[in-house]
Amino acid sequence: MNFLDELYLENKMSGTSTGTTWLSGKSKKHLLVSSPVDGETFAHIRKATVENYEEVLGQANKAFPVWRSLPAPRRGEIVRQIGLRLRDFKLPLGTLIAYETGKTLQEGLGEVQEVIDICDYCVGQSRMLYGMTTVSERPDHRLFEQYHPLGIAAIITAFNFPMALWGWNAMIAAICGNVTIWKPSSRAPVSAIALQKIVARVLEQNDLPEGIFSLIIGDRDTIGERILEDGRIPLVSFTGSAVAGRVTAGKVGRRLGKTILELGGNNGIIITEHADLKLAVPAVVFGAVGTSGQRCTTTRRLFIHESRYEEVKAHLCRAYARLKIGNPLLEANHMGPLIDKNAVKAYQKAVKNISKQGGTIIFGGNVLKGDEYPSQCYVEPTLAEVADHLPIVREETFAPILYLIKYKGGVEQAIALNNEVDQGLSSAIFSTNHNQIETFLSAKGSDCGIANVNLGTSGAEIGGAFGGEKDTGGGRECGSDAWKNYMRRQTVTINYGTTLPLAQGIRFDIE
Repeated sequence: MNFLDELYLENKMSGTSTGTTWLSGKSKKHLLVSSPVDGETFAHIRKATVENYEEVLGQANKAFPVWRSLPAPRRGEIVRQIGLRLRDFKLPLGTLIAYETGKTLQEGLGEVQEVIDICDYCVGQSRMLYGMTTVSERPDHRLFEQYHPLGIAAIITAFNFPMALWGWNAMIAAICGNVTIWKPSSRAPVSAIALQKIVARVLEQNDLPEGIFSLIIGDRDTIGERILEDGRIPLVSFTGSAVAGRVTAGKVGRRLGKTILELGGNNGIIITEHADLKLAVPAVVFGAVGTSGQRCTTTRRLFIHESRYEEVKAHLCRAYARLKIGNPLLEANHMGPLIDKNAVKAYQKAVKNISKQGGTIIFGGNVLKGDEYPSQCYVEPTLAEVADHLPIVREETFAPILYLIKYKGGVEQAIALNNEVDQGLSSAIFSTNHNQIETFLSAKGSDCGIANVNLGTSGAEIGGAFGGEKDTGGGRECGSDAWKNYMRRQTVTINYGTTLPLAQGIRFDIE
């Protein structure tokens, strides 16, 4: 595997870095990393100890005053250099992502490009960390707001985007003047190590101190819990399940820390009687099978108007029959494996529950076997006809299962079906009818953080704020004014006059 050599990765590696230094420590615990592509174990990572954790925190605390003192455009210049280095390693990085997670090579390359894009975005944003000036009710006073860095931001990421999730958070946090500690998923740690090595080279070339960008790979009990409960970490950005998100919010909230939560999605697409199926069908298929159904924005529920139901169903069955499942490093394949055998078990359980609850599998539903599927993590993308009230429809199964649901009334009924689940991340409508579109986008429309028109639920651009409502956690990352989440807000009033008028006209005279 030449891509591992190109990224300077070894078979045995430390999982802890303070920036440019890799810590060894006394840990005897190793994380064995296997690929879902072929089942081969290709890395042994030494897990972090409590002593490693304390060293990482210590270095981060030392680095913060240095980093925040650099002008924001200078911090943006460091981020720009990281983006340039990523361009040099885009192919091996994308290949590593595909091999480690099972997503297709095209998606792996796209993920690296997403980190490059967020670097470019942050270079500009580093010159636009705006405050706000407003009017004061008191004469000879100026009232304004400004933003300052928080300190240490911890970033806890999921396996399905092992580099992009870090980029969304770390690059924005960096231009805001924060230092970051990254705890990646134990299901995709090698991608994190590869990225850390690239960042380390930029830090070395700019003679920057340890602790600005740190990496720590360890157990949930040993490392994860400490991050959540550590008062030295004012912000925790967490991507994962709603169950884990509640734990995160509770533990960080008890110490009055800040959280950015990006949790589950049970995303729906509405296909109205006025939909253009040339747009809708490809968007639905990619949304349902991209990353083997393991995106938080994966399309899981499809609401189809009764007048188009049979037509849409036929189109989808034909499209699914043409999908090629196999080694994701081969560009001809549309879908690779699930991340591991536990994910396969969850897929099988969901397929059984569909039938038990009265749904009908109309395509797929099987685990793929044979020499071309050596890891036993390959499954068929699955279509199921279901009623909207089935319990399984309200669950987020992280697998390529799409539920087809017929609706008979107006678009308001479809919107109500879309909104009745606990999650609220991404949603979409396909229609050429202006009234339907505007209703979907209105206050009585989709209750999701993302609402798309004539495109699918998956594949958000970095320029907009990314995140959702309800069980999705309410967090926002990436573009727009999401950078404010990584800073502390300060309201300032300056009296440049010679008297001391009080607000609200209060009199307090002292002889």
